[in-house]
Amino acid sequence: MRDIEVPIRAWYAAGRTFGLATVVGAYRSAPRPPGAVMAVSAEGEVAGSVSGGCVEAAVYEVAREVVRTMTPQLHQYGISDDDAFAVGLTCGGTIDVHVEPVSPAGFPELPSVLDDMAAGRAVAVATVVAGPGAGTRLVVRPGERSGRLGSAELDDAVTEDARAMLARGTSAQRRYGDRRVFVRSYAPPPRLLVFGATDFASALARQGALLGHRVTVCDARPVFTTAARFPDAHEVVVEWPHRYLAAESAAGRLDARTMVAVLTHDPKFDVPLLEVALRLPFLGFVGAMGSRRTHEDRLDRLRRAGLTESELARLSSPIGLDIGALTPQETAVSIAAEIIAGRRGGSGSPLRGTAGPIHAAGAAPALTGVSGPTFDGP
Repeated sequence: MRDIEVPIRAWYAAGRTFGLATVVGAYRSAPRPPGAVMAVSAEGEVAGSVSGGCVEAAVYEVAREVVRTMTPQLHQYGISDDDAFAVGLTCGGTIDVHVEPVSPAGFPELPSVLDDMAAGRAVAVATVVAGPGAGTRLVVRPGERSGRLGSAELDDAVTEDARAMLARGTSAQRRYGDRRVFVRSYAPPPRLLVFGATDFASALARQGALLGHRVTVCDARPVFTTAARFPDAHEVVVEWPHRYLAAESAAGRLDARTMVAVLTHDPKFDVPLLEVALRLPFLGFVGAMGSRRTHEDRLDRLRRAGLTESELARLSSPIGLDIGALTPQETAVSIAAEIIAGRRGGSGSPLRGTAGPIHAAGAAPALTGVSGPTFDGP
């Protein structure tokens, strides 16, 4: 919703009702993931996208109708036949789109949700998209919730799931008895901690920022560790790497969406740092740069420090995918590609040599037509 925040704030502040279309299910090669949104005002203005153009016109008409009737609708869009120009997703995927009316009276929590998003605070919005109470919402934060979906038991179950999704930074649809609930989580950006004030670190900081990570560069040498050398980093920290990581862990600022890239090449920096990192089992990624000889020496040092084989198995070293990278910029792409592949479950192989979906969107349901209401998703 961040990409449509400005127009919907304006419509909301003016007391205008608008239709909010959200992708609540995406299967096979769907172009947009769950959580993609498009808003349509009562006057026909449009912001955002749910399919990159494939079914925008059809969703637009549904949104206009929803604004008129004030009744939410759920539709599925997919390929209808072999005609690539028929209405539908020509990429071969399928999406479920929930369209709901939004107004100050119907969604009084929206401004606070937008404020949380803008400030980087975790918040999730759970909406019943099918079944009794369709269109009702529950706003969930780490320490509180507001709204109601139908019963205390349902609210408790959805709250638990929503908080788990916030911790992972994911959005998904869940079935609770005869209801389907879509939870859209707005989590702070994942963190990328880059250790070592090198040219490779500068390139990786730029790549990480491009991918939407909050990037920290840390090194103990103040002459090299300056904001001027790392303009793309969100913060530049002069500290011994292992002390910084331990302090961040103690403060509760690390989670499963934290990625650690060790680019120091120096045992006095990287061995103490990896001792800390590899003993934090929840980190999303821990990788270290270096030759294969450096890697073997590093493993020997870490074993002598008492790390177990299961802890060492979490280390990705030498860091990065084999794409023939030479320059710092190419190496940054290699490292970023490995992080993405690990997070999304990709193989790292060329797509031309693989089969099946090219997007990590899940399995596809049977198609029953180009579009139409459905409550029978996977």
